[in-house]
Amino acid sequence: MYGKSELLVVTRSKDLCSYVITITQKSPKQFRFTFVSRLQNLSLEVIECIYRANDIYIGKGSEKNIAKRLEFQHRALTALKLLAYVAEISMTQACILPKQYENIAKQATDCMRLMGAWINSDKKRVSP
Repeated sequence: MYGKSELLVVTRSKDLCSYVITITQKSPKQFRFTFVSRLQNLSLEVIECIYRANDIYIGKGSEKNIAKRLEFQHRALTALKLLAYVAEISMTQACILPKQYENIAKQATDCMRLMGAWINSDKKRVSP
């Protein structure tokens, strides 16, 4: 389904996005333009930011690129945190089921952990 050489954070984020889109299709119509669209857009934003970060080359003498890449990585982290929060509100308003919220929270936490590891790996790579 996904490329072999794809970063694990990319694969997990795609899985999260797919899950969010699947479960929100069955959400009550009254939430379509509030929680549903927000959950779907945030999950897509995570993937977008990860791709943008991964497309930025970092190596010796590329301090400007390092800052750009870090910015996209942090934007992805922020979107993941917002996604988990919106999922929590969605559950309290009966837009999604508690078990669905639990799955989103678990997957988002996993993605956040992987993002943190990626950021730390990049910092070690560019530090002398």
